[in-house]
Amino acid sequence: MTKNPLTIGHTQTLQTAHDIMREHAIRHLPVLAEGKVVGVLSSRDMHFIETLRDVDPRVTTVDEAMSSDVYVTQPDTPLEEVASAMAEHKYGSTIVTDQGKIVGVFTTVDALRALAAILK
Repeated sequence: MTKNPLTIGHTQTLQTAHDIMREHAIRHLPVLAEGKVVGVLSSRDMHFIETLRDVDPRVTTVDEAMSSDVYVTQPDTPLEEVASAMAEHKYGSTIVTDQGKIVGVFTTVDALRALAAILK
């Protein structure tokens, strides 16, 4: 899990999201509105929307590209439960919260790392 992840506001532009993702070598950003999780933006989401006609990343906002179907879990949720839910619903990530505060992002890459560690 990436602890204390960067976030982005829902009204920020896709260009801002690109800049953050590129600078920090990340592929998922929790999206906030008034301090609450309202979505998650992945590099895949951005790529998809930017292939549409007349989409300008300098103008298009995050809420137009984000997925609002967010899987949120707590730090003490068993890895088996998280991995099962991610696989069943085809989530690329889960936002980890503790008492309403974002404390991490757990991605499919994190799940694969955990699997590799278990198989060693």
